[in-house]
Amino acid sequence: MDPAKGEISSELLQAQAHVWNHIFNFVNSMSLKCAIQLGIPDIIHNHGKPMTLPELVAKLPVHPKKTQYVYRLMRVLVQSDFFAAQRAQQSEEEEGYVLTHASQLLLKDDSLSVRPFLLAMLDPTLTKPWHYVSAWFQNDDPTPFNTAHERTLWDYAGHEPQLNYFINEAMASDARLVTSVLVKEGKGVFEGLNSLVDVGGGTGTVAKAIANAFPHLNCTVLDLPHVVAGLQGSKNLNYFAGDMFEPIPPADAILLKWILHDWSDEECVKILKRCREAIPSKEKGGKVIIIDMMMKNQKGDCKSRETQLFFDMLMMVLVTGKEREEKEWEKLFLDAGFSHYKITPILGLRSLIEVYP
Repeated sequence: MDPAKGEISSELLQAQAHVWNHIFNFVNSMSLKCAIQLGIPDIIHNHGKPMTLPELVAKLPVHPKKTQYVYRLMRVLVQSDFFAAQRAQQSEEEEGYVLTHASQLLLKDDSLSVRPFLLAMLDPTLTKPWHYVSAWFQNDDPTPFNTAHERTLWDYAGHEPQLNYFINEAMASDARLVTSVLVKEGKGVFEGLNSLVDVGGGTGTVAKAIANAFPHLNCTVLDLPHVVAGLQGSKNLNYFAGDMFEPIPPADAILLKWILHDWSDEECVKILKRCREAIPSKEKGGKVIIIDMMMKNQKGDCKSRETQLFFDMLMMVLVTGKEREEKEWEKLFLDAGFSHYKITPILGLRSLIEVYP
């Protein structure tokens, strides 16, 4: 046998495995969705110790004929590090399932749970557009979401209460996690401020946390009428039905959490100009506080880089936005009339960016 041909055969087989892994990447996410819908993370958590397969099966709401398949579902979830196997008892050889750090974030009643975000992103309404990406490349629709549903995501959510609920819950769950870090690690960003408008703040999860942490700070949540309808404010928190492309209520600072990545460069400049109109000069404490991704130019953590690229594709498919590198952010700020900015990378895949007039 020709050694060179053997090497080529090995490379071809490795290439085939690589292609197969990417073809079936969806198996991980859909298996995880199934586990969430069956309540597996909470069942294992409530058990309080390693849970054997028979114990898990006994607690699951599955048809008797389907119990034999639970092991196969758990096997792939262990492989993807959402659960781990440990000895059920020190004196026994039988293994039981336990949560990992990742599945801790999937518990239903955990205040920092990403469960709503997972259920929103894997809802058929939001997965359907991925089947239309190639068609979108060949038409003049603004997004694949438009190609799949014949309207924008925002219009769809405005008329479909279930999707609107999923999106609001997803954003609220992410907001709780981010704000818990922000109030602890980045509280200096709010020093000297007396008023703040959270533009596109949804149901007010971020603003509520900031208002509670800084009782002297008057916080306003601005979002579309159908988002803030019926929401009640408090002593230093109120809601304002509006549009970020229209005049924004004046304040010392404007907060844009995970907003600008939803929009094109032209739309971002319009939003930032509205923000600049609403705040005082830098000398009087005016600034825009942005929480968004800062894409890395250089190779770093491969997993983090991959996740940022996934989000960039998500923005392309669902909306007209993108994830940006620092030079792209800087151009937006300058085009909108701002003078300079400061980046504080304390939020994992995202950064805290302060932008000054």
